[in-house]
Amino acid sequence: MRNLISLADLRPEQLTRIVARAVEFGRGDVEDRPLTGRQVGVYFRKSSTRTRTSFWSGATRLGADVITFGPDELQLTTGETVEDTSRVLGQYLDALVVRTNGDVEEIRRLGTSPDLAVVNALSLDEHPTQAVADLTTLTEHFGSLAGRHLLVVGEGNSSGAALALAGALVPELRITLLCPEGYEVPKSTLDLVDELSGGRHQVGRITDPAAVEGPVDAIYTSRWQTMGVPKADPNWLAAFEGFRVDRDFFDRHSGPHTVFLHDLPAVRGQEVTDEILDGGRSLAWRQAHHKMTAAMAVLEWCVVGLRD
Repeated sequence: MRNLISLADLRPEQLTRIVARAVEFGRGDVEDRPLTGRQVGVYFRKSSTRTRTSFWSGATRLGADVITFGPDELQLTTGETVEDTSRVLGQYLDALVVRTNGDVEEIRRLGTSPDLAVVNALSLDEHPTQAVADLTTLTEHFGSLAGRHLLVVGEGNSSGAALALAGALVPELRITLLCPEGYEVPKSTLDLVDELSGGRHQVGRITDPAAVEGPVDAIYTSRWQTMGVPKADPNWLAAFEGFRVDRDFFDRHSGPHTVFLHDLPAVRGQEVTDEILDGGRSLAWRQAHHKMTAAMAVLEWCVVGLRD
């Protein structure tokens, strides 16, 4: 059993193989069911449409039996330790998929049982399986990630952090994080990017849209209130002025083959306009499909390993 709690836990070749497998699943030509006879738990402490459904659907397509847990359905709510919960669930389940608004350390504690593979399906720090879906979408569309430039716009949230780490692991992939001042991807994440890549990455952080070096190959944005969590500053929207991806923004930074991505859900008219989200350059809906293929590839890797 292997955990996927952060992309930082992976070697570059492992991430490459997981993405390639997700692309294979996306083609629909994989008929084997490697998780037949396996049991997968899905434990979500916060609301979810795509991630919870994609893991349920992906696991069942691979042949697994699935049980879902709501936020108050485990004895964690009555005082049982995370480690004891993990030890017990490891006797019943092969994998546990976890979403929480907390930091990644709680998920790491759930991953202490050698008999249970734990997958981070979104923590406050990082959304690793979303990054796998994003890389899968770009790989499917462009054929290769080498030499591509991805502009990530908006709050430096868990999706942005995961993509920054992906930039440390994927050779020749350039990622520019364009975030308003005060809402950047944390410096600790960028320090980890340096550590993972030995300083040989192409991940940059800027706060001025005019500083973007374009044209870029893909423009990516997320909801500015991650998981609907309110911000401390009641006037926070003022900091995001000029960061909405509308027609003017898109045209300013795009070339003839630039595509748009959004991890969804979208607050239409806030971080993106309908024209862009629903337009001919948008891959957001294919990207949503690849949340399922990414879930399948990650579960297979964690539970039984990927075939060469």
